[in-house]
Amino acid sequence: MAQLSDTETGEATPVVDELRDDIVAKLRAELGDAVVDVHQIPGVDLWVRVTPEAWRSAGEALHSQGFDYFCFLSAMDWMPSPFGDGENDPTEEVEEDPSANEIRQGYAGGDTRFQMLARVTDTRRHVSVTLKADLPESADGSISIATWIPVYAGANWHERETHEMFGIHFDGHPDLRNMYLPGDFEGYPLRKDFPLLARLVKPWPGIVDVEPMPASDDDEGDDS
Repeated sequence: MAQLSDTETGEATPVVDELRDDIVAKLRAELGDAVVDVHQIPGVDLWVRVTPEAWRSAGEALHSQGFDYFCFLSAMDWMPSPFGDGENDPTEEVEEDPSANEIRQGYAGGDTRFQMLARVTDTRRHVSVTLKADLPESADGSISIATWIPVYAGANWHERETHEMFGIHFDGHPDLRNMYLPGDFEGYPLRKDFPLLARLVKPWPGIVDVEPMPASDDDEGDDS
């Protein structure tokens, strides 16, 4: 790896990360234009965004490169919450910020409100990749993407949780039953437009209701 700077000239030199460069090159060779964007911090980490159609293919490509450990899979709702951050006193006046309603999809960008995220690790080379994919909503508002179970069996539980909490369907998943919520529960609690009623009643961490201590005999004696 090249030095971060040249101490003699004072001019910054680019940092080369051959390992992560090679991972990206192989992904581009296999997936082509399905690799939409890449964000790399040399020597630190790597994010790759692919098209939703290539979601499973990207997982297969990483698996074939030696990424043998499945870390996690979930979704992200990048829409700013219309209910605020839930940590402020609801009685206080809040200054409006025009940029507060902008959707920012983080590293490697994005074009949709919802995104898939998964992270896998090559345990031999000690390198990880966070894979992202946009999740466009269909005309009826449904969202779906291919399951990762044939590639990483550990994705089973994570996809069930993501389906339950975000309402995302995983095509090919054998059993998307709820794990936490009642079967007739309406809504998806991790979507930003789902109202957390407890936060609307009291700001987090809540206002502590302190009751007065009962009077003791000594207190009565002091009053006399």
